[in-house]
Amino acid sequence: MNNLIISMHVTLDGYVAGTGGEMDWVKLDGELFDYVGGITNNAATALYGRRTFEMMNSYWPEAGKEADASKHDKEHSEWYNRVDKLVLSNTMQGKDRNKVKFIDNNSLNEITAAKQKGNIVVFGSPSAIHTLFSQGMIDEMYLFVNPVLLGAGISLYEGINERMLWKLQETKRFDGCGVVSLHYTKQ
Repeated sequence: MNNLIISMHVTLDGYVAGTGGEMDWVKLDGELFDYVGGITNNAATALYGRRTFEMMNSYWPEAGKEADASKHDKEHSEWYNRVDKLVLSNTMQGKDRNKVKFIDNNSLNEITAAKQKGNIVVFGSPSAIHTLFSQGMIDEMYLFVNPVLLGAGISLYEGINERMLWKLQETKRFDGCGVVSLHYTKQ
């Protein structure tokens, strides 16, 4: 069975971005990049919100071709260019292109159809994740807990107003950057 998987950096107090959308608190290292590569390599589709898609699409299509491209840049760029992309946006309808389909809140059935092809992974995209949570569509979560408290910002769990049970599948420490990965599946 294929799953809809979120992969998200989060603070100790549950925020995915600061009040202005900043993510300068995210810690990364090579071991973490490799671990996330294992998640992405098992996904046939990437799902983004509009803002995250615009950011990703401005960098990843060409990132692996740069002379100074890192191993991660080469691998993720190749994956990004290969997979189908769904973009959850109410403002970009009708702008579909090769390997990119724009959907809105009224066409979430496209997500179910995409799951027939393989796993779907969602990076960032808090607004899209809020929609997916509200529709009960998320099957797995990889939360990369960063050692920081923001006190305010964009909550991962905004709009959730009912109990959701999750089962811990794995924890992994990334000592180089101080991040802990928590892998949960929906019960």
